[in-house]
Amino acid sequence: MTRRDILQTAHEPFGDAFYYGPERLSVRFADDEDARIQSGFSRSTYKTIMDRLENDSKEQGKRVFIKDIAHYLLPPNGTPASVAPTLVGGHNLTNGSDVDSNDGQSVNGVEHTNGFVNGPTNGDNAAAGAPTHTTGFVNGPTNANTEEDNPTVMPTEMLRGFHWTFLIRHPRRSIPSYYRCTIPPLSELTGFHEFMPSEAGYDELRRLFDYLLDQGIIGPAKAGDEAPLDEALNDTSSERSVGSERCSITVIDADDLLNNPEAILKTYCKEVGIDYTPAMLQWGDEENQQYAAKAFEKWYGFHHDAIDSTCLRPRAGHHKVPTVEAENEEWRNKYGEDAARVIRQTVDANVADYEYLKSFAIKV
Repeated sequence: MTRRDILQTAHEPFGDAFYYGPERLSVRFADDEDARIQSGFSRSTYKTIMDRLENDSKEQGKRVFIKDIAHYLLPPNGTPASVAPTLVGGHNLTNGSDVDSNDGQSVNGVEHTNGFVNGPTNGDNAAAGAPTHTTGFVNGPTNANTEEDNPTVMPTEMLRGFHWTFLIRHPRRSIPSYYRCTIPPLSELTGFHEFMPSEAGYDELRRLFDYLLDQGIIGPAKAGDEAPLDEALNDTSSERSVGSERCSITVIDADDLLNNPEAILKTYCKEVGIDYTPAMLQWGDEENQQYAAKAFEKWYGFHHDAIDSTCLRPRAGHHKVPTVEAENEEWRNKYGEDAARVIRQTVDANVADYEYLKSFAIKV
């Protein structure tokens, strides 16, 4: 967000369709039409979101950097996916069929689980004409729109149009942080009044990651590898053809980022074709603060800690991993016995997926 000179950022746009729109995948607001309407996104579809991103790219003449949550693209609880009705046939932004949209290569995406968004660790409307409710899509896939093995609601060729990178955080940090946003007093701000373990997102993130790897959309090279990569890997020009190169496997662990932000960010920038500057780690000035507050406004209540921060500097002191007993006691003291039990169960259920993704993380 500090690189507004070259990037147009989009903050969690696909949540609009996932939670509120006629193609929604989540059951969170399924029986609360008033909440969906009041959100301003009750007519948002996956296509209207892509239209918005395309328009931003055209109007600003910049690459679009999407920071979003992976499970917004996958049906919850391992439900088989089908392509969203409005995305059948793809989209100009990633298909490369519109010369005014930089051949679909102006998109730079970051996917990660929701815990980091909802609680940093550093001390921390829709377009008219959207279709009416599509019951078949919300309740289950249709054979006509199903792509074998694709766990997402985006066509595979559309997935190839993004430069994928991933941010992960240990469940022991992300899950209680998210839980805090679903109970008073924060729930009065977020509008999320129930903790849903299915929104942890690690299973969906791993399945998305594996599918991209299997399809050759990412890898086999890993970010930070000493072996030379194809020069085209980081080519951001409009002449390259969609799907002709693979992105490196670029995974950042939040703890690594907090321990050594400059080195991690330098490596990341190299992989995505952005020139690193130290100013990217500073956002305490009034202009940056106002921009961040406006960008985070849509998901009000989830980002107060991030908005209150001014910079990213190395975490002081040795990062000690707490024992399970210490974690349980902390959660009991903060949230009560029953909540602590749910948090523990959710954390334990997601550790394996986190550790798998962690094995691909950037090492500096």
